[in-house]
Amino acid sequence: MLSSVSLPEEDLSCPVCCDIFKDPVLLKCSHSFCKNCLQTYWSTSAQRTCPVCRKRASKHTPPTNRALKNLCEALLQGIGQSSTKETMALCALHEETLKLFCLVDKQLICVVCQASRIHKDHACSPVVEAAQDCKNELNAALKTLQDKLDFLNRLMGTSEEVLQHIKNQALATERQITDQFVKLHQFLK
Repeated sequence: MLSSVSLPEEDLSCPVCCDIFKDPVLLKCSHSFCKNCLQTYWSTSAQRTCPVCRKRASKHTPPTNRALKNLCEALLQGIGQSSTKETMALCALHEETLKLFCLVDKQLICVVCQASRIHKDHACSPVVEAAQDCKNELNAALKTLQDKLDFLNRLMGTSEEVLQHIKNQALATERQITDQFVKLHQFLK
């Protein structure tokens, strides 16, 4: 029974989007991803590789990870059914639920803390909004890093092509010099 098993949420999170898996698929290297996350990653990548270990993936669509999908759905149902009092942390000073995020001090606070001198003039937002804002910042930073990685991969590919071209030119020049030397040697004989 799932209720007796306690799995850390990070074990049920996609390494690309960092959310609970949605329609998880399994690669041959044993890494799992949301189907959409993997397709998006592959559409921006030059090769079909695993986003975690960079091993080449097969050409066909990876199979659905049904066991992981069932676990994630059960976790999401459990989160939806649990009361907010049980899942929310309490303030160490006031024993109130931490419902706000202080944008100045970058910490969770309760309503009483917000009214106190410490946070009175600080900008605060609900925890859910602050979490979404942080997630958006991380996604923007991740997008920038993925763009840089794609650019560097293209640059590396171009550099390898130029290197191969230079090697081919050097071999052709070497052959030409050798041929000319042989002809000159025969002429001098």
